[in-house]
Amino acid sequence: MQYWIPKALAVSVLVSLSGCSVFTNDAHNERNYRTHEPVKAPASLSQPAQDPVYKMDIGQYDNNPVATNYRPPAQVLTVAKGSWVEETDKLARVYFDKNDGIDDLDEFVWDSIKAVLADNNVSATKEDKLLGIIETDWYSIIKTEESWLWGSDENADLEKFKFTIEEKSHQRTASLRVDLIDFKGDNALTDLLKQQLEVRALNQVVSEFDYRYRQLEVDLRKRQGIISLEMGFDNKGNAALVTEQSYDAVFDRFSGFLERLSFTIVEINQDTGLITADYKTPESSVWDSIWGDEVTQLPIDEGQYQILVSKTKEGGTSLTWMDDKGETLEPGTMNGLQQALEAALIQRGIKI
Repeated sequence: MQYWIPKALAVSVLVSLSGCSVFTNDAHNERNYRTHEPVKAPASLSQPAQDPVYKMDIGQYDNNPVATNYRPPAQVLTVAKGSWVEETDKLARVYFDKNDGIDDLDEFVWDSIKAVLADNNVSATKEDKLLGIIETDWYSIIKTEESWLWGSDENADLEKFKFTIEEKSHQRTASLRVDLIDFKGDNALTDLLKQQLEVRALNQVVSEFDYRYRQLEVDLRKRQGIISLEMGFDNKGNAALVTEQSYDAVFDRFSGFLERLSFTIVEINQDTGLITADYKTPESSVWDSIWGDEVTQLPIDEGQYQILVSKTKEGGTSLTWMDDKGETLEPGTMNGLQQALEAALIQRGIKI
């Protein structure tokens, strides 16, 4: 089963979290200000005494009635595993630590940058892999359909960026820096806008790095022996859970996995590959959730089940679930069971 994150959704989440304000503040509109004249006493009364020490001039405000879109500096989002920033860093820069499974860190970052450029349909005008430098051609990092996020209906601006990868000598940490090297458009390029554009370009790469590493983790789990269960069919055409793992690897350890999910093994038939087990809905308490020991509750009724472990024609293994009468479970029930079992494998890091 593959794990993936919709890139469009990930990028939209990054935009909303990185400090782009959608709403304008109208508190400083000139109609909200009032000037106060000194108290005027009637002609028949004396003017109140006023200590000159505390005398204040009448407030005068020169306000622009046109609403202004105030936005804070954008924030580098360290959503990828092993990513971090230096708190006092004024540059659009992020650091990546080498996670398990990554053979070449700067190569992994490089591929993430190239994938982001491909998503933006932009080519590189300069590439130097030895120095870790990529310079882009013109493209708009803020699409026209997203202009409402920036409080403007004007045409999208165009930018050129420079990505710089610097790997530490121990090759366990690498930094990625983004610099805006050219800009053209209707908007004035202020220091704030420059910072926001650079950080947005950087956050796109961080998101891509995270997406790619999550895919790598799935492959790692498969190589390490953790079953990745998918919906499929056994050799007789029955709905079943299918894995690429070998029959021997699954059959020898699957009964132990079932016992962790509130099954009691009744019988194991080595010749036919049939496992018979009783399932009892686990009881949970508030202490289980506090200590992170909650037992996975499967979407099946209590009772006895038969699990037929068989070799598939493709060389993998199928798990056909049947009730106590030998009837195969419905595909809808199998789909819910697959998701629950997969979640249990991942949550507990169980290797079958």
